[in-house]
Amino acid sequence: MTSRASRKVASPRVVCIEDLRPLARRRVPKAVFDYLDGGAEGEVTLRENCRAFEDVTFRPRHAVSISDCDLRTRVLGFDLSLPFLLAPVGYSRLMHPGGEVAERARVARFAGLVVTIDTPVSGIRERDYRNGMKELISGGLLEKIPFLPQVLSRPGWLTSFLLDGGLPALPNVVIPGKGPMPLVDINAALASSAVTWADLRWIRDLWRGPIAIKGVLTGDDARRAIDEGVAAISVSNHGGRQLDCVPASLRALPEVVAAVNGQVEVWMDGGIRRGTDIVKAICLGARAVLCGRAYAYGLAAGGEAGIARAIEILRADLERTLKLLGCPSITALDRSYVNVPKSWDWS
Repeated sequence: MTSRASRKVASPRVVCIEDLRPLARRRVPKAVFDYLDGGAEGEVTLRENCRAFEDVTFRPRHAVSISDCDLRTRVLGFDLSLPFLLAPVGYSRLMHPGGEVAERARVARFAGLVVTIDTPVSGIRERDYRNGMKELISGGLLEKIPFLPQVLSRPGWLTSFLLDGGLPALPNVVIPGKGPMPLVDINAALASSAVTWADLRWIRDLWRGPIAIKGVLTGDDARRAIDEGVAAISVSNHGGRQLDCVPASLRALPEVVAAVNGQVEVWMDGGIRRGTDIVKAICLGARAVLCGRAYAYGLAAGGEAGIARAIEILRADLERTLKLLGCPSITALDRSYVNVPKSWDWS
């Protein structure tokens, strides 16, 4: 990471997650930024993920003095200092050389495993097609030529990308007898590797720790996940990047929470850009949320310093929001702190 990028993400003018977005746009090629920023088809769900938070308003307790707020929560038996996790973001080394580290989950002593169930095939992301993402990654030189100007216009990014070895393999997608899968083969692999409920049985045989399911949007799937023995459910529409026109994750959260009825933990991801978004999701029943684009904008803008800035922005948002709500801790949040549209009520 250059010192210039570090100074930019640490600037006093970077006061919210949205301020990291134009910095990311200026640092990486258009194809890379649009891969990070875009969604499937008409991007209806992508927009709704953020807009849905506007439908939930706060009910604060005033005349309450709170000197210190407790931002801790507990996820899968582990204490977290903040009620959010950094969601996995594909191709993150295209955004910054330090974006992915080749460690296998079990070897690296991770305790839990998250299985994504909403990607039987890759959604059509129209920005990627227009920007020639496929041609830039896997095409021949003649196919690349129309799209090269956008890459050459970011010499700093291009230099760091080439010094990092160019197109990486996928260290956590290993083909028996062949090693890590090349990046260009991932879409072909998806076509023959859709996760089904039956797969959870052999996954449980291999993985002795808790398993979470990511990609649930209905009460029916939530109940099925419980029957299959999962420890947690993440309400997610893949950031609006798979099937367009499904509900915003926040909109689907109450149905899933009602179906789960306290039997397992419920998480949520999709559209998180502010601490107020995190608080609203927790009020609606989420134990914690996962943030993807919120920190990925920081990664693309300035590497590790950008991620640190994104986390600090969300931490400060959370503390300020709790104090203004008159709520002493994350664990004290509940539905009484928010107004929810009647059509969302599954209680």
